[in-house]
Amino acid sequence: MTTSQMSSATGRIRPARMGDVRAIHSLLTTFADRGLMLPRSISSLYDHLRDFVVYEEENAVFGICALHICWDNLAEIRSLAVAEERQGCGIGALLVESCLDEARSLEIDTVFVLTYQAAFFRKFGFKDCDKQDLPHKIWSDCIHCPKFPDCDEDALIRTGLGMGS
Repeated sequence: MTTSQMSSATGRIRPARMGDVRAIHSLLTTFADRGLMLPRSISSLYDHLRDFVVYEEENAVFGICALHICWDNLAEIRSLAVAEERQGCGIGALLVESCLDEARSLEIDTVFVLTYQAAFFRKFGFKDCDKQDLPHKIWSDCIHCPKFPDCDEDALIRTGLGMGS
């Protein structure tokens, strides 16, 4: 991330709160309606609220991301979204780094993503992998997806987080 991108992100990253659920839902729905990510119900957001961090400026949410623990030593970064008017300011990078830091603090060594933005995640050391290498994800979440089994997202994985990377 360049210095100019860092300086244009003037808000803060914090854990999501109950009052953020509608804003999180609205942001996710904006991109889900375009087929860029999967929709999430409000009920699901309440169920998984502790997974989310938000990027906030002046009491408004402009970015979101979640770290979902899947299994022993395995987590997924999911639901990364930044409001269109704030894209290109480094907010997405800050959100991903926040999730990676949380994974490290939880001593989770391996994090993966399913995404349409593979190049973005490669900047953080994620490597392409086969979806079949993610069996816990496939059977816990993907089987309920309307695109299953014909998923068109790219799978990427990052290992070695617990080793100071």
